[in-house]
Amino acid sequence: MRRFLIVIEKANGNYSAYSPDLPGCIATGKTKDQAAKNMHEAIKLHIQGLKEDRLPIPKSQSIAEYVAITG
Repeated sequence: MRRFLIVIEKANGNYSAYSPDLPGCIATGKTKDQAAKNMHEAIKLHIQGLKEDRLPIPKSQSIAEYVAITG
């Protein structure tokens, strides 16, 4: 099993998602959950395309953290 970080951002009237480890792999949705679901499918298709083209599948190297700022 491979795991990839996805970033979901609020856009104008919808949400967009991408994975820093998979350049060009993006998705959108009307809700955050829909964007996440669509991104899951986009990643599956992206990986399938890489395999078909006999290209390497990138290793997930991205991490995310929240930083709390007081004041």
